Amino acid sequence: QVELVESGGGLVQAGESLRLSCAASGNIFAINSMAWYRQVPGKQRERVARISGGAATNYADSVKGRFTISRDDAKNTVYLQMNNLKPEDTSVYYCYVIVSTATGLSYQYWGQGTRVTVSS
Repeated sequence: QVELVESGGGLVQAGESLRLSCAASGNIFAINSMAWYRQVPGKQRERVARISGGAATNYADSVKGRFTISRDDAKNTVYLQMNNLKPEDTSVYYCYVIVSTATGLSYQYWGQGTRVTVSS
């Protein structure tokens, strides 16, 4: 079993920055891809950014140039640096990881969510 603990959400004004963190712990042999999603009530959860095991990244068009995803494999942690935040970035943000066990099995896990609110 793997636990994901997110932190870093909060209330900011438009143009400001936040950094989200998601630390994984538990039965981890390796972490493959890591990602951040977000969801507002009544809408589908959308992927914001993804980083592969080889550190290749991709981003939703709406956040390109403003958000940066990174990972620290020594700490089993993924980060999302969010700059120049806009009111439309207001959402609950979830981290998502795919973990491999020593036996070669893979499992996916979701964080509990952290709320980001951007005021205009």
